[in-house]
Amino acid sequence: TTIRSFIRSIYVATRVRPDLVLCNGPGTCLPIVMVVFLLRILGMADGNVVFVESFCRVRNLSLTGKLLYPIVDKFVVHWPELLQQYPRSQLVS
Repeated sequence: TTIRSFIRSIYVATRVRPDLVLCNGPGTCLPIVMVVFLLRILGMADGNVVFVESFCRVRNLSLTGKLLYPIVDKFVVHWPELLQQYPRSQLVS
């Protein structure tokens, strides 16, 4: 479940203190990204988070992308249409 994943993510992130978290789309990345974001707010970590949106997303973001867009350090899209809608993103085609 998501709650167990979140608890496990707290354990892993506080022990490892990652320099980079690279995610590529599925909602399963939400717990670890949220924990790393929380640790950064608390000053317990300083790693970067990069989210790569799915290649099949041409016109709109996935739910995970919509949730993480405001908090990640880099947001990567594959289509110019998404780059126009989300100017903080970076285009990789």
